[in-house]
Amino acid sequence: MTQFNTIRKACLAFVLFLTATFAQAQGTLNDIAFLDGRWLGTYNGGPIEASWTAPKGNNIVGFIRMIKDDKPALYEIFAFEQTDKGPVAMVKHFKPGMISLEEKEVADRYKFIEAKKNEALFEKDDASVRIIYERRSPTQLVIQRGKKENDKWSFVDLFIFNKIP
Repeated sequence: MTQFNTIRKACLAFVLFLTATFAQAQGTLNDIAFLDGRWLGTYNGGPIEASWTAPKGNNIVGFIRMIKDDKPALYEIFAFEQTDKGPVAMVKHFKPGMISLEEKEVADRYKFIEAKKNEALFEKDDASVRIIYERRSPTQLVIQRGKKENDKWSFVDLFIFNKIP
């Protein structure tokens, strides 16, 4: 009986390990809670401001606004929603006047791939782009964009933000 109990305990431990690993691989909105706050950077010679809320009600919402020559250049509206497969990021882009660049019922969609402490990786539904959100320090947030080149993902810093107090 002792050998049987040992094997049973080992099997149970293995199942618990797999369950925890699978649940972690799916991710939750807590994996991207580090986005919370207001952020300021520059892009194409103008200021870019971003803001995200803390997770609540199975979602995080946010926006980015880009300014060029002291006028609006582009708006991005974000919604991260928790699904049974992990967080999904949905993004819509607007020109000044809130003129949508995507069709009315369409948003760019990114599925959650993985997360580490203060970093999360998402991939566009068509697998053409990957986005890394990374909190490099308490006061710096970076969004990297990746494209596949020669069967390898290559990332560049797209936006670098500093925390707005």
